Amino acid sequence: MWMMDKVLKQGLADIAAQRYRAAHADAIQRIHADVSDPIPYYLLARIALEHHNFAKSGELFARAQALAPNDPFYIAAHAEYLVTVGRQIEAMRLADEAAGLDISDAFTADTIGVVYSRTGFHEKAVPLFERAVEIDPAPPNFHYNLGASLQFAGEFERAESAYKASIERQPDSYRAYSALVSLCSQTPEKNYLRKLKELFEEEKADPDKALHIGHAIAKTLEDFGEFEESFDWLLRAKSGKRAALDYRLESDLELFSAAADTVAASVTASGVLSDAAPIFIVGLPRTGTTLVDRILSSHPDVVSAGELNTFASLIKAQAGSSSNLVLDAETLRNVVDSDLADVGHAYIDETERLTRGAARFTDKMPLNFFYVWLIHRALPNARVVALRRNPMDTCLSNFRQLFSTGFSYYNYSLDIDDTAAYYEGFDKLLAVWRQHMPASHFIELRYEDIVHDQENKTRELLAFCELPWNEACLRFHENAAPVATASSVQVRQPLYSGSIGRWKKYHNRLDAIRRRLKLKGEAD
Repeated sequence: MWMMDKVLKQGLADIAAQRYRAAHADAIQRIHADVSDPIPYYLLARIALEHHNFAKSGELFARAQALAPNDPFYIAAHAEYLVTVGRQIEAMRLADEAAGLDISDAFTADTIGVVYSRTGFHEKAVPLFERAVEIDPAPPNFHYNLGASLQFAGEFERAESAYKASIERQPDSYRAYSALVSLCSQTPEKNYLRKLKELFEEEKADPDKALHIGHAIAKTLEDFGEFEESFDWLLRAKSGKRAALDYRLESDLELFSAAADTVAASVTASGVLSDAAPIFIVGLPRTGTTLVDRILSSHPDVVSAGELNTFASLIKAQAGSSSNLVLDAETLRNVVDSDLADVGHAYIDETERLTRGAARFTDKMPLNFFYVWLIHRALPNARVVALRRNPMDTCLSNFRQLFSTGFSYYNYSLDIDDTAAYYEGFDKLLAVWRQHMPASHFIELRYEDIVHDQENKTRELLAFCELPWNEACLRFHENAAPVATASSVQVRQPLYSGSIGRWKKYHNRLDAIRRRLKLKGEAD
C-alpha cells in the first residue's frame, strides 16, 4: 500500500492552511539535501499554483514528474495542472498514462478522476472515484466527486447515495446538500430546508458557503411554489459574494465592445477548411445550449466534445496579451489583424482526441459567443449555432443559477441589475454577428421555438449543420452520454414547456429589469 511521505503530508497541510512560507522553506531545504527528490518540486508547484503563477507552477509539476516518471501520483498532479490551465489534450494523455499504472493510493485515484471529469469523460472518471472510495472511504470529498460524475452520467440514484455518504462524513457539507437539492424537485414531505437554514445561519459570514446554501434554499422554496420568497433568498445568498468581489460591469461591457470590433479586420476568413467542420453552440447559459448539444450529439455522426476552452486558449496564446485572463478586451484587440490559420490548425489538432472518433463534433462553450467572427476566420467551415431565449427568462435563469465560484466570467449573475445589463450587451453583440456572418455558417435558434415545434426546428438545425435527418435527434433524452452542466437532470427528460414564462411567477420582483429591457407586456 502506497504511503504518503511525512514531509509531503506536512507540506500539503501547510499549503491547505496557507502557511506558504513554512512550506516553501521546507521544500527548499529538502532540495538542498537531495536535488533529485520530486516531493519539494511538487510542493513548490502547488504553492505557485495557489498564487496563480501558472507558468512557474507548470515547470515545477513537470520537474517533479520527470524525477519520478513511473509514479502515478506525480503524473496525475501534472495532468491536473494541465487541465486547470486549459491544456485538455495533454491532460488527458497524462491521465490515461497514470490510470494505466498500479494505483494504490486514494488521493491519486481521485486526482485522475478529477482530470477526467473536468475534460468531460465522466465514464472514465467514475471508476477512478470508485477506486478512491474503495481504498479510503473516509474523505467526504471523494464521495462528493463520485456523486458529481454519477449525476453527470445520469445515474441519479447512485449520485444521491454518494452525496449522502459525503454528508455522513461531513455533516456541514454544503456542496453535497446543494447537489442533493439539484437532483430532483423538493417536496414538503422530502426536503432539507430546515438543515439548510441552520447551515446558512452558521456559515453566512463565508460568502462561498452562503452562496451555495442560499441557492439550495431558494431552489427548495421555488419547488414549493414560494417564488417571491425564493427570490429574496437568492438576493441574500448572492449579496455577500458580490460584495467580496472586485467585479466591474464596465469590464464586461468593454469586452462586448472589443468582440464587436473584431469584424473591423480587413483579414478575410483564411483558416482551416477541415472536414471535421466543428459545430460551435453558443449563447448565454440556461438558454438551451445543452438541449441543442444533446439533440445534435444524438445524431450517429456527431459527438459532443463538451464545453471546451480550447479556442479561447489558442486565441490568448496568439494575442500574447499581458493580462492573466484568458478572455479580456486586450486579448481580442490584439488578434484583430492576425492571421488565424495556425489557430484553426491547432484547434483541430487539439480537439481530435476529445471527439471520440466521430465524423462531426460540437463545442458547447457558451462564452464562445465572444469569438464568433474569430471562429469564422480561423475555421471557415465551422458552423455556429446561437441560442436565444425570452429576455426576462434569460435574465432570471442566469440570476437563479449557481455558477462555479472559481470562474469569474459569470460574476455578472450575482446581481440582477448586472445580469440585465449583461444581457443587453449580449443582445447587441448577436446583432453584429447577424449582420456580418454568412447565413450558411451562423444561425440563431429560439429556445421556445424548439420546445413548441421540436421536429421542424430539429430538421432546420440538422440541415444547417449539413447533417442528414435522423429520428434519434427527437429522442435526445435517451442519449446516454454524460452531461456536465446544470441541465444534467432536465435534458434526460422529454421536452417540456414549464420553464417558459417562469419570470411571471416572480411578480414585481423583476419589474426593474423589465423596465430596463424596455419590455412591456405578456407577449415579451
